Amino acid sequence: MGAPDLLALGPALGVGSRTVIIQLLLVVGIIGIIAWLFAKRGAKQLAVRRLLIIAFAVFAVLTVIFPSMLTRVAHLVGVGRGADLLLYATVLVLLGFLALQEARTKAAEKRTTYLARRMALDEAETPVAYRARVLDTHGE
Repeated sequence: MGAPDLLALGPALGVGSRTVIIQLLLVVGIIGIIAWLFAKRGAKQLAVRRLLIIAFAVFAVLTVIFPSMLTRVAHLVGVGRGADLLLYATVLVLLGFLALQEARTKAAEKRTTYLARRMALDEAETPVAYRARVLDTHGE
């Protein structure tokens, strides 16, 4: 399906040709971000996270292609406009992401502190060696 086909599809979906251009850009951007997330995390990522990412990508693409669907969902949950619902959902996702990053940062700080302490203890001079070194330097 080429660009002319997509532009021709625009009026059938109830959108203008300029709307199709932004829809294409947004869909490509969403797919690019999702691909980057998969490449960045690789096999270490849990299957549940992958499913959530795919579900989010499908939802994002559908809301870009069919913006009226988001408005209908917004009306179902008592929000006036689809854009408002999207804003609320974005704030929730952002707060969740910030909470997750905060937990990861604290865990990393704890690991770093433990490792620094362990290295300090492992590399510390024994009391006997310290005493010998200090007495030898003062005895000269």
